[in-house]
Amino acid sequence: MLEIENVTKNFGALTAVDNVSFRLGDTTISGLIGPNGSGKTTLFHLITGFYKLDTGNISFLNRKIDGLPPHIISRKGIVRTFQQTRVLPFLSTLDNLVAAAPGQLGENILPLFFRPARVAKEEAENREKALSILETLGLTKLRSTPAGDLSYGQQKLLEIGRVLMADPKLIILDEPTAGINPTLIRHLVTILENLAEQSVKIFLIEHNMPLVTELCDKIFVMDSGSLIFSGTPAEVHNNPRVIEAYLGREKDAAEA
Repeated sequence: MLEIENVTKNFGALTAVDNVSFRLGDTTISGLIGPNGSGKTTLFHLITGFYKLDTGNISFLNRKIDGLPPHIISRKGIVRTFQQTRVLPFLSTLDNLVAAAPGQLGENILPLFFRPARVAKEEAENREKALSILETLGLTKLRSTPAGDLSYGQQKLLEIGRVLMADPKLIILDEPTAGINPTLIRHLVTILENLAEQSVKIFLIEHNMPLVTELCDKIFVMDSGSLIFSGTPAEVHNNPRVIEAYLGREKDAAEA
């Protein structure tokens, strides 16, 4: 599905991503882990078009996507969330979802005058879809609440809802559980597992190792910009390079 080939990204003298190559293939849920500053989020920015790579190639469904702007990559089926939520705070929870539907006729002035019935029909369809997603997310009772009044965890769920409005083939999640309580984390796990059963592929950055082990069929590990490991959750715990680069550092930090 997604193929990364010899991808490199430099910021001046700093090499943030160093000759990284891998394939997601048909894996349902994949995880990307590594210590802070290892290049994970930079790689996600490269995949989704927010950064331009210096060397290498990125393909999705056997078509080259590197060099394309983010909105075009989104239309091809890769949609993402960010570490910090990006909801529209003054719009209601429901309207946040409706606004996220791509390619709406009502966004252009001519259809409003010459195809008003089609615009109205599309808006009604998007609203019904948004209501269905709110039910999936468990946010139906908050549909009229301004998104800015939601808890941080609820905003994280809403972000996933906005992604689902685009009917993605691959969802890229950057630390989806960061800052949310254990109850919402379990709810999020259920949502992701249900999406996977519907053939939606998921690729996530996550520091919650028990969660990564539970959710992911395959795990990739980065350190200092390089990919140092790819394999199953069982294999990652026994790999010396991973233990030194990621798990060992986490343990040292906890003991410091």
